[in-house]
Amino acid sequence: MDFAALLPPLALALQARARCADTPCGEGRLVWRLWGEGEPLLLLHGGSGSWLHWIRNIDALVALGRTVVVPDLPGFGDSASPPGGEDADAVVEPLRAGWCELQSRFGWPGPVELAGFSFGGIVAAFWIDRYPQDLRRVVITGSPGFGFSHAQRTALRGWRHLPDAAQRMEVHRHNLRVLMLHDERAIDAQALAIQAVNTPRDRMGRRRLAATAVLRPIFEQSQVPVCFAYGAQDVLYAAGYDPFRQWIATLPRQEGLHLIANAGHWAPYEQPEGWMRAAMLLCNIT
Repeated sequence: MDFAALLPPLALALQARARCADTPCGEGRLVWRLWGEGEPLLLLHGGSGSWLHWIRNIDALVALGRTVVVPDLPGFGDSASPPGGEDADAVVEPLRAGWCELQSRFGWPGPVELAGFSFGGIVAAFWIDRYPQDLRRVVITGSPGFGFSHAQRTALRGWRHLPDAAQRMEVHRHNLRVLMLHDERAIDAQALAIQAVNTPRDRMGRRRLAATAVLRPIFEQSQVPVCFAYGAQDVLYAAGYDPFRQWIATLPRQEGLHLIANAGHWAPYEQPEGWMRAAMLLCNIT
């Protein structure tokens, strides 16, 4: 399928302005896209996603004078699958190796500031665990893996068996509504197009870590400053944020839990300005 033909106008415009770079990944390549000039800021997308998860944030971050660096994570989008497995812990090694290569290629000093959305936040946590020296500050947005979310309670529907494109699009709309976005008005043509482009290219079908508390000991020992920026109406935290907030308060280098009003799980898309205030300015990433 020609996924480029499905891209919405903003994605086409951003892609036309992007600088692209490849680094090795398993039997193929890891694809990176870069915008802007200045100190790099690394963004990691969510599960069943690609760089398109950050489509409404890239220009605003470039306007802050940053080089915005967004890979398609191994196993998603245009990037090859990682050689070591099909969950976040297998993504870190090819991702980190690629990042080190880009640092050398572009002359970027380390460490870097990083924001990870959902699955990307889980990847960021494993990066912190293995290579904390690489990271100056991390923003976690919407990620499960702490034992406080309900990652298995969303009634997602399958779509791959459906022969009709209109039926598949209705399933995409349903899945965006029950998991990703709080306000149904946010499920616009752009969001639907992104879902239709991203989900068929998800090759990481054995993701299980999100339903565990595997990330807790990582952050309980980490000395990397971390900020948590979550949608106030994220369905994964529908039971409430109090236990999560209380746990965050015990961490050695935490910079708080900031809830983004009128936003669900995909807060950087649904409320991009609110996410910028919470995640970027709260952490003095300017």
